[in-house]
Amino acid sequence: MIKVSLISLGCAKNLVDSEIMVGHLHQAGMKVIPEAELADVVIVNTCSFIDSSKEESIGHILEVHQNKGMKKRRKEQKLIVAGCMAQRFSKDLSNSLHDEVDAFIGLDQVTKVAPIIEAIYAKERGKNGPKEAPVNFIEGKSTYIPDYDTPRFRLTPAHFAYVKIAEGCNHPCTFCIIPQIRGRHRSRTVDSVVQEARQLVREGVKELNLISQDTTFFGMDTWEQRPNPRTPVDSSRGTALTTLLRELNAIEGDFWIRLLYTHPAHWSDELIKTIAECPKVARYIDIPLQHISDNMLARMQRETSGDYIRDLIKRIRAGIPGIAVRTTFIVGFPGETDADVAELCEFIKATKFERLGVFRYSQEEGTRGAKMPDQIAPKVKEARWHKLMALQQEIAGQVSKSYVGQTLKVLVEEPGVARGEADAPDIDGRVYVPRELPVGEFVDVKITGYQDYDLLALPKGEQPAEFKVAKQAQ
Repeated sequence: MIKVSLISLGCAKNLVDSEIMVGHLHQAGMKVIPEAELADVVIVNTCSFIDSSKEESIGHILEVHQNKGMKKRRKEQKLIVAGCMAQRFSKDLSNSLHDEVDAFIGLDQVTKVAPIIEAIYAKERGKNGPKEAPVNFIEGKSTYIPDYDTPRFRLTPAHFAYVKIAEGCNHPCTFCIIPQIRGRHRSRTVDSVVQEARQLVREGVKELNLISQDTTFFGMDTWEQRPNPRTPVDSSRGTALTTLLRELNAIEGDFWIRLLYTHPAHWSDELIKTIAECPKVARYIDIPLQHISDNMLARMQRETSGDYIRDLIKRIRAGIPGIAVRTTFIVGFPGETDADVAELCEFIKATKFERLGVFRYSQEEGTRGAKMPDQIAPKVKEARWHKLMALQQEIAGQVSKSYVGQTLKVLVEEPGVARGEADAPDIDGRVYVPRELPVGEFVDVKITGYQDYDLLALPKGEQPAEFKVAKQAQ
């Protein structure tokens, strides 16, 4: 029996690809193990969103090849590089990683991983000469999209799951390479997503995290591709996501539906109304805005304006009482001025986002932004990043303080740690709770204190060990 170890890097969308690969490996009778050094085959599912993610991916590849620095890996062990970095750079990497890698597979080979492994072994049999160049199994642009019955082995905790409702992206953002890697936007059907969700809820999942490159574009590609625009379809323009949310909300059971990665350009009053009317949809939205300055939004080709964004946030908060808004911004994009940053700071101060992240602009090869004049110096990017993060830390403390005294419904992640409705997995804050509360279940807790981004639901005066360690480090 072939033993395979898989290392999954990058975002939740990449994690779903890893889960699909593991599902197909199990289906083929291969054994998946956590220890890379003991495996016959190691797969590194890579990320290539920004420079740091590429460096991390290459670091993992070299670490596997060197067997964690102890010695060179066994000659018979195979190393396969999958995912976004393989899809984007396989031709270049075939030369630079000639000795380390046996094969490159892309985003459309996730369901073919088992026969590819068998093909690699079959090709090698009887050959005793020098190592050949890595086999590149990637063909053209990505077009694959999973379905509800696609074999998959979940790598998340039992109580939450990611549901990929679409793949690819049609947006022209000048800083982003994703459309070139993952292809054009393509949606699953409402029925396909609902069938998958029903099965996950039957398995005990308490939180469905809906993901894609742009969840608010869900179904719009179906509308655009109709042979006859007058022919009704189940996912007509602008209504597919609201239809999906209402059907998911109607599934029996106690669970959250979390909406991630929503592009601001496709929000509608109907979507706001739908979220407000569906109690299982978490009072939380992830809406990457990237900037507020019209100058920067135009340079980034974000298809929005500062006034549009300000009005949209007002409508969302007015239409969905208690909503927590998460966003991300980019600082240091080419041509960004001190005035642009000052406007962004004022916007953050006035809006008081419940959750906020900031990226330093990464000059990505193949994007229009990389070729623009007026590139910003790294030290300027760093200073602007620190300025925004310091501002948000102060706001986060105010937001956390507002929860003290309230009773919140939380989902227990592990002994002593939970998440509230306003906290997505891995990216937002924590709620520290008594360790005896059952993992994977919803409980109501009273908030007794806070520290920056995290909340306490512990007896007065008690603090989690993490807080004590952080205080000692200071």
